[in-house]
Amino acid sequence: MSAEIRVEAVALPRDAGRFVRAWWPIYRGDRHWVPPLIRERKRFLDPSENPYFATAEVQCFMAYRGRRALGTIAATVDAELQLREPGVGLFGFFEFVDEPAVAAALFEAACAWLRERGMDRARGPFNFNQNHDFGLLVDGFELDPVVGNSHNRAYYPAIYAGLELEPVMDWHAYWIEQGPVPPLIERLAARVEGRHPELRIETMDPDDYARGVMYFYEIFNDAWDHNWGHIPMRREEFAFLGERLQPILDPGLCFFAFIGDECVGGSIALPDSNPVVKRMNGRLWPLGWWHALTGDRHIDAMRILVLGVKQAYQHIGIGAPLYKRTWDEALRRGYRGCDASLVLASNRKMRGPIEKLGGRIYMTYRAFERAL
Repeated sequence: MSAEIRVEAVALPRDAGRFVRAWWPIYRGDRHWVPPLIRERKRFLDPSENPYFATAEVQCFMAYRGRRALGTIAATVDAELQLREPGVGLFGFFEFVDEPAVAAALFEAACAWLRERGMDRARGPFNFNQNHDFGLLVDGFELDPVVGNSHNRAYYPAIYAGLELEPVMDWHAYWIEQGPVPPLIERLAARVEGRHPELRIETMDPDDYARGVMYFYEIFNDAWDHNWGHIPMRREEFAFLGERLQPILDPGLCFFAFIGDECVGGSIALPDSNPVVKRMNGRLWPLGWWHALTGDRHIDAMRILVLGVKQAYQHIGIGAPLYKRTWDEALRRGYRGCDASLVLASNRKMRGPIEKLGGRIYMTYRAFERAL
């Protein structure tokens, strides 16, 4: 059967539509898959629209049997990653039917392309890098993912193992049930604010969204610099990310910590819009617009997307006031709970506070690697 498989290089943006639409048959019958919006994915895959392509070389591939699409993959050489980890190439958008030979043909095409560019390791899945969608779901298949997290078929991990891909890092998604703010967080927040009266917490100004995005840009490239696999983002990339988030971002769930005129930390929580997006099935027409307009009644949870503090201020304990403000707002809205993700398995400084808040791991995502 493998002899019938044909792998073809994909030209972007010309072939982005068929690249994205190939995923629907793969997930047919999987009730936990949240179809992406085709229009958004096509824009993300357009080198003339997405500034990421200015710092990376990307090649996408599709697998076919006859005219039937069987899967997709993208191979990426990220210039910023090469400065930190020379020789590490990335793969992502790795989707395939339940046939190991299909996955093998796609993966080998991506590896051959990476080898030609001097890469000695393939790491993934990253769509395209760790600043975008990433990680293979290895635990939690029975649940819908929250906004911004991915879902994959339960047969994927076994096929990864057959490709001799070795685990290199895990990320956890935590679930926190609704309830009163834990007394410990109340005490810590009060202590920090008492010791640092110059500290103030503000919400994002909805009338100056671009300034808020740039505050987070400054925090991101500083606070996450020492995290495993971190890749700095250019201002243009971050602005594009902020533009993508704007339709689902609620300024009332975004908090900034200031000392004087300097923004020293911040947190972003997103209303979990996935129950609405799922009903849209990838399209605004003919009924997707209706689900979008009436979607608020289906949103009953949120996701803490990021919480970071600049390194020079991490000793102060600014996280506690940010957690408290976020928790208070979630209670005010009546959310049933909150997802905090994705958190590096090795990041005890972040995992500890989440677990003290009552968070429990309910999903795990994993990165893999293979020598080339």
